[in-house]
Amino acid sequence: MRRLFGSVRARATLAATLVVAVALVAAGAAVLLSLRSNLIDQAGTQAERAARKVAADLSGGTPYTGLELDDDDQPVQVVDAQGRLVAATEHLERISGTGVTEVEPQSPAGARAGAGGTGDADDSDDDQAGDDPSALEPGEIADDVRLTAGSATIDGTSADYRFAAVEVEVPDKGTLTVYAGASLDPEQSAVGTAQTVMLVGFPLLLGVMSAVTWLVTRRALRPVEGIRAEMAAITASEDLARRVPVPDTHDEVARLARTTNETLAALETSVERQRRFVADASHELRSPIASLRTQLEVAAAHPELLDLDGAVEDTVRLQHLAADLLLLARLDAGERVTDARIELAELVRERAAGRDGVTVRAQAVEVTGSRGQLERVLDNLLDNARRHARSAVAVTVRRDGDRHAVVEVADDGDGVPAGDRERIFERFVRLDEARARDDGGAGLGLAIARDVAARHGGTLTVRDAPTGGALFELRLPVA
Repeated sequence: MRRLFGSVRARATLAATLVVAVALVAAGAAVLLSLRSNLIDQAGTQAERAARKVAADLSGGTPYTGLELDDDDQPVQVVDAQGRLVAATEHLERISGTGVTEVEPQSPAGARAGAGGTGDADDSDDDQAGDDPSALEPGEIADDVRLTAGSATIDGTSADYRFAAVEVEVPDKGTLTVYAGASLDPEQSAVGTAQTVMLVGFPLLLGVMSAVTWLVTRRALRPVEGIRAEMAAITASEDLARRVPVPDTHDEVARLARTTNETLAALETSVERQRRFVADASHELRSPIASLRTQLEVAAAHPELLDLDGAVEDTVRLQHLAADLLLLARLDAGERVTDARIELAELVRERAAGRDGVTVRAQAVEVTGSRGQLERVLDNLLDNARRHARSAVAVTVRRDGDRHAVVEVADDGDGVPAGDRERIFERFVRLDEARARDDGGAGLGLAIARDVAARHGGTLTVRDAPTGGALFELRLPVA
C-alpha cells in the first residue's frame, strides 16, 4: 500500500477522486435541498388553493353540510372564531399541525349554546370586530395565508401534509379559519428517488473518473518513466554520452527531458575536462619528477656529476606546478572569495616593482576580493607579458564608469592570433612558439587568471595592443 501511494499516478488519481467526491456530495446535497424546497412550496401552493376554494364556498353562503370535504387525500378543517371545529373532511381520524386536534365537527347550534353568551355579548363581539382595522368585510377572504407542517390519518391512511390556513368572513357565522392540507408524499418520493439515484450513480461516476484519471496520468507520465529508466541505465553504464528521450510535445515533461540532456552534456564536458586535466597534470608532473630522479640517481652513483642548479630548478618548477594545481582545485571546489577592500593601483605597483621593462600608469580605484588570488592574477599576467615582450610592458589601471575597474597589461611582442584568443585560457594550453618548458610554464597561468577573475565577478580578455603585441584586459567590479 505504501509503495502504491508512493507513485505520482496513484496520488494524482486519489486526489482527483477526493476532489470530485467532495464536489459531487456538495452538488448532490444542494440538488436535494433545492428539490425538497421546491416540492414543499408546491405542496403549500396546492394547500392554499384548496383552502381558498373552501373559503370561497363559505363566503358564497354554502352551509357546512354542503361543503365538498370527501377527498380522502386532502384533510380540511373549518374552525370558527371561538376555535371550535364546525366542519371537517369525512373519515378524518387524526390530525396535527393545525392547532385543532378535533376531528368530529360540532353543530353550529351547539357551538352557540356552548358559548353561553347572550345577544348582547354577540353584539359586543361584532362591535369589537368592527373596531379592528384588520377585520374582514362580510364575504371577504383574507389575503394572508399561514403555512405549517403536520400529519393526518384519513380512513386509516396516515401521511405528512403541508397545511395552509386562510381566514374568511361569513355573514351570520363570523370569522372562520379554513385549514387545508396537501400531501408531502410526492416530495418524499421524489427526494427518495433522487437519493437512490445519487447513491448508485455517484460511486459509478467516481469509478469511471478514477479509471480515466489513472489512464490519462499513466499516459502523461510514460515519458517520465522513460527518462528515469534511461537515467538509471546511464548511471549503471557510466556512459555520459547517452541522452534521455525527448517526447514530441511542448509540455513540462519535454522541457524536463531537454534540461536533463543539457545537464548530461555539461556533466560530460566537465568529466572530460577533468579527465584531460588529470592526464595533463600527470604529464606535466612526470617530466620534472623524472628529471629530478635521474639527477639524484646520477648523483648517488657519481657525486662529482651532480647538477645542483638543474635539480633546484626542477624542484622549483615542481613546486610552482603543485601550487597552481592546488589553486585550481580550490577554485573548482567553489572556494569563497573574501570581501576585503583592496587598492588596486597600489597592488599593481607592488607586483610590478623589480620587473625590468615594466611601466605603470595607475588611477586610484578600490575593489573587493581575495588579495592573494588577485596577486596571483597580476603575477601571471606580468610574467606572461614579460616572457613574450621584445622590450617593454605597459600596465594601466583606470576606472571605467562607476562600476568597473580595469587593468590593462600590454606588451610589444608578436601578439595572439585571433583564432587562439580563447584557447590560450584553457588549461595546459601553450601556443606553438611557447611550447618549450624552459620558455613557457605548464599552460596554467592564464587559465588560473581567468578563473580568479570570474570568481571575483569580473572578466579577462585579450586583444591587440597599440604597440602590436597582446593586450590583456582584467575588468573587476568597483568596491
